[in-house]
Amino acid sequence: MNKRKIAASIFILIALIFGFIFCFKIELSYHLEAYFKKENYTQFGPLSISIELLIAGIYLFIKHTKTNFVLALFGFTALLDPFFNLIGLFTSNVSIYAMVVFVCCGGFALWLAFTNTYKLGRISFIGAIVSFIIGTGVELFFNYL
Repeated sequence: MNKRKIAASIFILIALIFGFIFCFKIELSYHLEAYFKKENYTQFGPLSISIELLIAGIYLFIKHTKTNFVLALFGFTALLDPFFNLIGLFTSNVSIYAMVVFVCCGGFALWLAFTNTYKLGRISFIGAIVSFIIGTGVELFFNYL
């Protein structure tokens, strides 16, 4: 197995582990008015980061042409969550241990995306800006709605 598939498998494994953990923490309500409250949507934020990591890992594994864009999207989302938490914009629902793992994976994902390590096609400047904007939008949607 080559290095690309090993990195992708690690991303997929981490995403599945945290995805299951975050999925079991979600509390669904049977009352209609609960779906109009902020607390209902903020609990899906950590799960969305896990899903982004899962998609990035799958794209990296199958050598998809948009892998670097998805890696950058995950990297920006994973790094913006603790940054916004640190500056006091919102309080993140991601636990500290998951945040540390996501920051490490996010930094590695950004490095992979911008250095084009696996020759999957350079990410364009527009693609980098769009991935940053979407990552910021995901964070603000699930935490600052």
